[in-house]
Amino acid sequence: MTDQVCIVVGGGKGMGAAIAREMKKRNYRLSLMSPSDNCENLAEELDGIAYRGRAENSKDTDNLIKFTMEKFGRIDSLLIHVGGPPKGDLLEISEDDWKKANEMVLMPVIRLSKLITPIMQSQGDGSILNITTFSVFEPSLMFPTSSVYRVGVSSYTKLYSDRYGSDNIRMNCLLPGFTDSLDLPENYLICLYSKGSLE
Repeated sequence: MTDQVCIVVGGGKGMGAAIAREMKKRNYRLSLMSPSDNCENLAEELDGIAYRGRAENSKDTDNLIKFTMEKFGRIDSLLIHVGGPPKGDLLEISEDDWKKANEMVLMPVIRLSKLITPIMQSQGDGSILNITTFSVFEPSLMFPTSSVYRVGVSSYTKLYSDRYGSDNIRMNCLLPGFTDSLDLPENYLICLYSKGSLE
């Protein structure tokens, strides 16, 4: 059986790193991306590969997919976990910051979906997991742009699932609450993987 491959966008630390470690335990080969050398250090630890880049940069996401396919020849799972977009008082947030939030939160999901879907269709299946936030259901004035655009991610996820479920490609959302993501316990992700969100 061909070893399966998982890409983790935001795979340098916190939840992304914890998920990468769990997928390694499940014998996945790993391709990690983050803006810093954290992804490179973790990839070395987990015997994976790394591409340093930002999810909001279309050139970086294009190169990540190309790099992974060149190294491994397949992609079975994709986790998209992006950083926090700009914050501020609701009516004081600039138009540029709203646009930046859109580029950080929603557009990586749309761009990566376009890139990875043909690959997963050719393989006969695949799984995509978007990490969003509890504020999809309970918008927070502390995180206005995040609340707005992560709702967009949830809507896109439902539309994608309706469209590509028949191709045996799943897309789900994980909606965590406040999490001390830099100090996650070893068993933090057991409930997530018992439901097979990435497998």
